[in-house]
Amino acid sequence: MTRTLHWFRDDLRAADNPSLLAARKHAEAPGDILGVYILDEHTPGIRPLGGAAKWWLHQALCSLRENLAACGIPLLIRQGGPHALLPALAADTGADRVHWSRRYGGAERELDAGVKRELRDRGLTAESFSATLLHEPWTIQTTTGGPYKVFTPFWKALSQRDIPPPQDAPQPLGELNQSTSALTESGVSLGEIESLSLQPTAPNWAHTWPTIWDPTEAGGHHRLETFIEEQAASYHDQAQYPGAGATSRLSAYLRFGQLSPQQVWHSAGAVPHAESKTRFRTELGWRDFSWHLLYHFPELPRSNMRAEFDNYPWKVPEEDPQTFRAWTAGQTGFPLADAGLRELWATGHMHNRVRMVTASLLVKNLGIHWRAGEAWFWDTLVDADAASNPVNWQWVAGSGADAAPYFRIFNPERQQKRFDPDFRYIRTWVPEHDSAEYPEPLVDLQLSRQNALADYAALRGDGR
Repeated sequence: MTRTLHWFRDDLRAADNPSLLAARKHAEAPGDILGVYILDEHTPGIRPLGGAAKWWLHQALCSLRENLAACGIPLLIRQGGPHALLPALAADTGADRVHWSRRYGGAERELDAGVKRELRDRGLTAESFSATLLHEPWTIQTTTGGPYKVFTPFWKALSQRDIPPPQDAPQPLGELNQSTSALTESGVSLGEIESLSLQPTAPNWAHTWPTIWDPTEAGGHHRLETFIEEQAASYHDQAQYPGAGATSRLSAYLRFGQLSPQQVWHSAGAVPHAESKTRFRTELGWRDFSWHLLYHFPELPRSNMRAEFDNYPWKVPEEDPQTFRAWTAGQTGFPLADAGLRELWATGHMHNRVRMVTASLLVKNLGIHWRAGEAWFWDTLVDADAASNPVNWQWVAGSGADAAPYFRIFNPERQQKRFDPDFRYIRTWVPEHDSAEYPEPLVDLQLSRQNALADYAALRGDGR
């Protein structure tokens, strides 16, 4: 008998899960595959999830447990360090194989390597698989064998490669109770998802989110199908308008692996408008590019990729707490930015165009460090991604790879006139924007722009 323990992390799905499908090839009877999710908040370098992502994770684990049950696979829930828990679980359950899907951050790779050594030293088979990206970071290289730092050539290289079609969920092994009874007899408990304390309590700031989101694998597929059928054809000319409702809103499903990028890529093949299809797929490419950068530059979430920005005179929130609090609360006096920040707090999501506007306002007009904004997004976005979040913030700040030019500063007033000219988006989130109740702008846009450009020029040493 071969029993496989599948360690779930960012692949919380049954369908198109290479690691789970590989385990199924070795399975013959109920109980031959066991799933486990480990909430790890203590391994050095592993970034604890933010509050919004924890809320999503709770729902995703409940969905995963149901989907695996239909395949006859129980899901165990644990909390602690995988180094100790996985070998112990393998011993307790009689598993002789452990599978998981790879992660690509520096600390995550160290963890995976250590776990693999520990398991193999105990005579177990330990295998990892690719399940979260279109192509793994090291497989796409420049002509000189190095990493890409500019997106356009990276995207050209990626888009010329084949994307394997997605696969179905594994065939059921039998009734779930047949699998769980053996665990119970051996004294192994399944564990309760509620024990992870992922849900907010007092106050429950997410109490309306179940009416906004369906954080299940089925919900992800429904959202994907709806987008492809009803919105994707106009993606090329409508996605930049926050009030148009033309974006896919699939990022959290990809973040937690409830959808695979292959499923999304191939579904996009049905989009009739060629430019919309390409633009949408380009977003998947940017996601891969972000992980490509994080893999090759693991300090990216904490450090400027361009070292000269270490000398830029950004403030930390403690130096100007009132301004930073006003920004987080959507009380900056700039309606488009405030609409985005209020949408973020109310829903755990913000339109991508508005993310750039709010980030630019914080970093370039208010002069507060990008790391402060990145940390706020990390805590409040349901799709907070360990690669995309810091990469996007460094792009706006000008300190990252393929960054926006230092002189590009998003003017929130001009952005509103161009992308929300009828105030449709703003009226939803800032209904008082044209009343006396609305705050005055925190900063003079023209003066703060001039100051930022002077600071950037000093950084470059060009005297301008």
